Amino acid sequence: MNASPRVVIIGAGIVGANLADELATRGWSNITVLEQGPLHLAGGSTSHAPGLVFQTNPSKTMTDFARYTVDKLLSLREGGASCFNQVGGLELATTGARLGELKRRLGFATSWGIEARLIDPDECEKHYPLLKPDAVLGGLYVPTDGLASAARAVQLLISRASEAGVTFIGSTPVTGVAQSNGRVTGVETADGVVPADIVVTCAGFWGREVGKMVGMKLPLLPLAHQYVRTTPLPGHGAQNEPGGARLPILRHQDKDLYYREHGDRIGIGSYAHRPMPVDLDTLPRVGAEEMSEHRMPSRLDFTEADFLPSWKDSQELLPALQGAQIDEGFNGIFSFTPDGGPLLGESAEVDGFYVAEAVWVTHSAGVAKAMAELLVEGQSRTDLHGCEVTRFEKVQTSDAYVSETSQQNFVEIYDVLHPLQPRESPRGLRVSPFISRQRELGAYFLESAAWERPHWFEANRPLLAELPEEWQAPPRSAWAGMFHSEISAAEAWRTRTAVGLFDMTPLKRLEVSGPGALALLQRLSTGNIAKKPGAVTYTLLLNDDGGIRSDVTVARLGEESFQLGVNSNVDLEYLRREARQQAAAEPGAWVHIADITGATCCIGLWGPLARTVMAKVSDDDVSNEALRYFRAKEVSIGGIPVTAMRLSYVGELGWELYTTAEHGLRLWDLLFEAGQEHGIIAAGRGAFNAMRLEKGYRLWGADMTSEHSPYEAGLGFSVSKDKEGYRGAGALASRREEPAVRALRCLTVDDGVSVVMGKEPVYVNGEAAGYVTSAAYGYSIGRPIAYAWLPAAVAEGDSVEIEYFGERVRATVAAEPLFDPAMERLRG
Repeated sequence: MNASPRVVIIGAGIVGANLADELATRGWSNITVLEQGPLHLAGGSTSHAPGLVFQTNPSKTMTDFARYTVDKLLSLREGGASCFNQVGGLELATTGARLGELKRRLGFATSWGIEARLIDPDECEKHYPLLKPDAVLGGLYVPTDGLASAARAVQLLISRASEAGVTFIGSTPVTGVAQSNGRVTGVETADGVVPADIVVTCAGFWGREVGKMVGMKLPLLPLAHQYVRTTPLPGHGAQNEPGGARLPILRHQDKDLYYREHGDRIGIGSYAHRPMPVDLDTLPRVGAEEMSEHRMPSRLDFTEADFLPSWKDSQELLPALQGAQIDEGFNGIFSFTPDGGPLLGESAEVDGFYVAEAVWVTHSAGVAKAMAELLVEGQSRTDLHGCEVTRFEKVQTSDAYVSETSQQNFVEIYDVLHPLQPRESPRGLRVSPFISRQRELGAYFLESAAWERPHWFEANRPLLAELPEEWQAPPRSAWAGMFHSEISAAEAWRTRTAVGLFDMTPLKRLEVSGPGALALLQRLSTGNIAKKPGAVTYTLLLNDDGGIRSDVTVARLGEESFQLGVNSNVDLEYLRREARQQAAAEPGAWVHIADITGATCCIGLWGPLARTVMAKVSDDDVSNEALRYFRAKEVSIGGIPVTAMRLSYVGELGWELYTTAEHGLRLWDLLFEAGQEHGIIAAGRGAFNAMRLEKGYRLWGADMTSEHSPYEAGLGFSVSKDKEGYRGAGALASRREEPAVRALRCLTVDDGVSVVMGKEPVYVNGEAAGYVTSAAYGYSIGRPIAYAWLPAAVAEGDSVEIEYFGERVRATVAAEPLFDPAMERLRG
């Protein structure tokens, strides 16, 4: 057995046991798993989880996790039986809106490679004879879904991992995490300290308490969720094994309910009740000798009054239940987060402390595999950007925010939600200095990372009367038209023909400075950052395998001073960790990294008349000769010190104008007033997104992720030909030599009308072969646009089909960019 770091896993539930097994499979042997409950029945969420595994998810990553979990549990066998009963999964529609949602979910399944099909009411009843005739409009059937035997799987995993050398210690609560010089050194228990180089918390809803041991605020809320078992149904389930099932697992999402068989009984889970946050200090203290299926810390007393409406709804859907009673029920504890995703990765506070929390049985083995890859190989082969524990902004980790948003996620777990649908509360947490002017102009705000972001301005509605015919977009479908306004067409038109004012403040900005700043950025990025001050570089951060970790914009403002535009808090913590390691290896190469987003603001001043507007408010030379494309300089606008960067994410002449927050409102007013005679408008994200797709600009996290290389994503230009030794360089060179398998392609929709939303499957020669990443109506070109990952053999001019709500929409692969391919407007 290979030598390995000393690893301590906290928690022997379905995640911790799987992680121990995955690490042992990869040759790591120095592993200890600590469990506060008895190993045979730990008493956490795993011990009472009903085990339903529906694989289809809007997230490709979460679907991949679930698919691996199914495969692994099927392979985990004892006595000829696996730990997964593949009875299939059936999601029902009893409303037109839900039927439309199931069509969209079929698209997700197809995009991510899950076998699924829509079935009519008759077939629904054939799969699930207990259904009331004519109760449903249709269903989504996935034959590979089913039931996980979570508690049994844990025991088999413990046995297998133990044989591989893993040590499991039960009935041993963790009392602390030992640290030295910012790194974990062990885990403290009543019996002493277990030494560790790596600690991974898989403690489930206790994870927040473990996080506190290293000063980490895990944005996780324990919530109770109701589950009941009925009395036996006469004449039903006699053919089932005791506690077994043959009918598909069932979702009645219009009533926030799900169902599974337990032999001749039916189990019912409900999200229809009020959110029930759990105070861990009030949990029952259950000793190891007292633990049983019906008595454990995570199983709270049943509150029957909360369940009675769901019982009535269940009897309506499944008439056989009218002859049954509720035999037993409980309120089981599960973990919820502000965005519904798991919390994975290394702590930003303490090196060597890793988190795998808010993970349900559905995704457990897949998460464990990804975490094992992260520990052993340095990165997960599955993209984790939507799961990174460091993805939340600080305001999003406050107790109040976590509590409110997690409870709302519980309420909305089965709701039909639009991709752009903003949360209703809390709002107004992060606003730019321009908020008062935006409100005066009738801004319609959507929210992202707690920022208020205008998507259009009602003040621009009169422009629709002036809008040339060629700029007028056709009406959208009801779904595509949600959180959209026709005003965006006018805002795009005015930006392309005059000048637009865009609030770019939510773009995350970092100040990177110090004697080691250049070395850090050169080591981590694909571009050449060693240019003279004033240079701006669009570059990529890669993983060790050459996949795109992030894309960033680096402005060199001084010899040792840089300003970075990054994608999220994940980038900030990654750079901070790398800077710490660099300084530890070479103290003289220290780097200071500061998040300056909240202290600064940014206006995008873009359009053919942008320079004319600037000339009215600044005496500085901003001619093309004095400030070229992708250059930066300090200027004065009405006496306000401004860093002007010659960049444009919409493909027009202009600048990103940065100043401190104190000057923001004055800067807005000066520019807006100066531009009045030139037709200036405030413009929103609706127009912005359309124009960026017209220019073929990629959005990291949507159009490309860590799964993709720069070359297949169309970003080869950002890789310096003369640079060597940066992270991922060797792997990238190898990947470039391999035959291309896929490519990100630009599509235009043939009917000129259909606007898709993203994640829809794309068919090539009648076969599902890829999926849409981003889409919008291109006002400048008069056609809907979609970007999609497709087989590399698909060429410009080829015809494909996008499946949208069950219908095939023809599209054509187009040369990109669609707008201003010669870059004349940007460089003019």
